[in-house]
Amino acid sequence: MPAFGPPTWSIIVLYGINTSLPLFMIVLTGAAAAAIGRYLLAIAFRLLGGHVPQRTRHNLAAARAVFERNRRGGILALALFALSPVPSAQLFEAAGLTGVRLLGFTLAFFAGRLVSYTVYGLSAQTIRHSSLGEVLAAGLTSPLGIAVQLAMIAALIALTRIDWQKYLNGHASRQD
Repeated sequence: MPAFGPPTWSIIVLYGINTSLPLFMIVLTGAAAAAIGRYLLAIAFRLLGGHVPQRTRHNLAAARAVFERNRRGGILALALFALSPVPSAQLFEAAGLTGVRLLGFTLAFFAGRLVSYTVYGLSAQTIRHSSLGEVLAAGLTSPLGIAVQLAMIAALIALTRIDWQKYLNGHASRQD
């Protein structure tokens, strides 16, 4: 659980199940709050950057150089990351420490959260209008649901098999 409260998606689900508030407004408010909070977190970590050891600062500068050489790829990666349920706080902490430009980072995160929070909200509204057991059974047994889960497992395995050090070093040397 986040340090200062429940995850935003859980609040969206709670309101989606228990209220008739417009889903668009709930999602927009939640995504904006999440993006602003992550942006402020990155700013706070940027301020802490001067207090880390010199060796760490050199490593952070190298990471920033690799990211900034391929900014479009980094923004795309962040957008994909934002769509997943993986916690994003550490990514924004690292972004703050490395000193990368935060506006594009935050906008990609916001866009990703708009999509994921809409999915959560629509799911909550579906549950509100039907039996929870029926919804869960349909999700677990539908061919599309099974295919999506298998694709996500395959993507996770593929990501762990990539030699990231070789890719980043090779990519950095091609850009020089």
